[in-house]
Amino acid sequence: MPVNNPSSVERFRLAIIILNYRTPQLVIDCLKSLENQVEVGQDQVIVVDNASGDDSVERLQQTITDHQWFSWVKLLPSAVNGGFSAGNNLGMKAVEAEAYLLLNSDTIVRPNAISCLLEAWKTHPQVGLISPRLEWPDGTPQISCFRYHSPISQLIDAAATGLITKLLQNYDVPIAVSNLPFEPQWTSFACVLVRREVIEDIGFMDEGYFMYFDDVDYCRRVHQAGWQILHWPEARVVHLRGGSSSVKSDMTARRRPRPYLYASRARYFAKFYGITGLWLTNILWLVGRSVSWVRELAGNKTPHTCEGQAQDIWMNCLTPLNSSQAD
Repeated sequence: MPVNNPSSVERFRLAIIILNYRTPQLVIDCLKSLENQVEVGQDQVIVVDNASGDDSVERLQQTITDHQWFSWVKLLPSAVNGGFSAGNNLGMKAVEAEAYLLLNSDTIVRPNAISCLLEAWKTHPQVGLISPRLEWPDGTPQISCFRYHSPISQLIDAAATGLITKLLQNYDVPIAVSNLPFEPQWTSFACVLVRREVIEDIGFMDEGYFMYFDDVDYCRRVHQAGWQILHWPEARVVHLRGGSSSVKSDMTARRRPRPYLYASRARYFAKFYGITGLWLTNILWLVGRSVSWVRELAGNKTPHTCEGQAQDIWMNCLTPLNSSQAD
């Protein structure tokens, strides 16, 4: 699948896609961190505004003007908010490049991170996706590489019990931080470099997801097509986790998250494990939840599930492959 028509569009070495939804100051800070890392004439930054409905477009355009970033930053307002995949796809389709860097608005790119990622891209032609080390502003690393979400991993999550996690550790989703390059099953799309040939091979991201599970979906498709995924910790990017979405903070506080989280979850499990696999996933979640519930009754565990979680995961079994919605 060609990304664009090469005869009518200038091709760049690298296109950086930054998706904005009501976070203009975060985007501005991210752009400032790129200022000395972008090669003018070789690289292009596309800021996609996902129909923010606030003053984001005006603020961003004014900043681009004030800093004279016209030669390497383009602002692309979207008429609708189609979600994470749709917004990134819109940006990638707007520019012809050899590689695409998908970059969250809540990131700050450390010095030399772009050159490090491009060096890995050049020296590992078998690799389709490359991710940097994500870290907090003080340099503390974040877990950003994972094993696939699976029916058994849902049992682990719902049980939240050390013995079960240890017994089933090969299915536990998070992978410990490593200072050495390695090949995870999937990696966070807060920052990821995508080789052009991958898009030509498997297409763009699945716009049936509004947000969440879209990154693991794409990574599974990349692996199915025979490409490798590489984590490259020499490149470092600050991730102000939660700055672009309230879902993580909602879950930490055990508040009911936005409906698109569970809609995306259902779509993912139905797509890769089938409708039967989705129902099995929910049954295993209930098994795990029963374990944690008994421990809570005994006073041995603090509750960890979100408000309405059981109801929400079962309701989304009814139409699991429908497009996820924002509200």
